[in-house]
Amino acid sequence: MNARIQLKQLLPAWETFRRATDIAPIRNETHYRRMVVMLDALLDETIGDESHPAIGLVDIVGDLIEDYEAEHHPLPDVSGVQALKFLMEQHGLKQADLREIGSQGVVSEILAGNRDLNIRQIRALSDRFGVSPATFV
Repeated sequence: MNARIQLKQLLPAWETFRRATDIAPIRNETHYRRMVVMLDALLDETIGDESHPAIGLVDIVGDLIEDYEAEHHPLPDVSGVQALKFLMEQHGLKQADLREIGSQGVVSEILAGNRDLNIRQIRALSDRFGVSPATFV
């Protein structure tokens, strides 16, 4: 790539791209919903292939959504145990259903706050629920 950007060529291309995609900092809830739909479509297209030509768009749209959500839809601060309890409720799970983190007794101790989740358990829960390991830290 030429180290010197040719603005006279870049700006018309950018304007055409922006009009066609509406990719820009998110302005409102309507724009936010359109960007979420676009990200879903991009993720369906790329199917986790890091070498896919559209992966850069996934990163850009994802960052725009993340910035908007951080300002307009902040998540409450919750502990890893609170997140686990919430996910168990959402999935209709009981302590005995979480065999990947230990016996029912171990799960009970974790949920009561008498035992911390270890790295192996955090990874297993992250995989099971499809969330970031940071959810449980």
